[in-house]
Amino acid sequence: METRRDWTDGHVERWLPVLPGLDPEIEGAVTRMKKLSVHLRRVREQSLVDFALDRPEFETLHKLAGRGGAASPSQLAADLDLAPASVTGRLDGLERRGLLRRTPSKADRRRVDVQLTDEGRQVWLGAMDVLGHEEYRLLGVLNADERTVFNDMLRRIMLAAEAGGDAGLDV
Repeated sequence: METRRDWTDGHVERWLPVLPGLDPEIEGAVTRMKKLSVHLRRVREQSLVDFALDRPEFETLHKLAGRGGAASPSQLAADLDLAPASVTGRLDGLERRGLLRRTPSKADRRRVDVQLTDEGRQVWLGAMDVLGHEEYRLLGVLNADERTVFNDMLRRIMLAAEAGGDAGLDV
């Protein structure tokens, strides 16, 4: 059976004569990971456009949803690794759009709690569904056992990257 070729196969072939020590398997894997990352980023960015969100708004809704739809502004600031004042501006815009609401805290009247509205949850889920569908489409070419092996291999690679001390590996 003939193996189908992708763009990266041609890329590796072009570079082998230029860099004779190039490992074609490593170059192929790294190039494919980069291209897939760019592809998924484009799909995510388009889904944000489709749902009239910018990246900071989506990240805020995402962190809020990840806390069960409710959090304090200081919790969101910590989750987003931002100063509390920066989060306030984001929350103002999302509240004006009806995607979240701020209510007085039941535990401490000096604080407010932030809650995802039903509309906010639907917008967040809609944007997530677009990307999720594409992830399933791409990884669906592998059967369940292959996905498990692939995930295990990526975990080993990530552990090596994390052991290198690069804190910039956050998604």
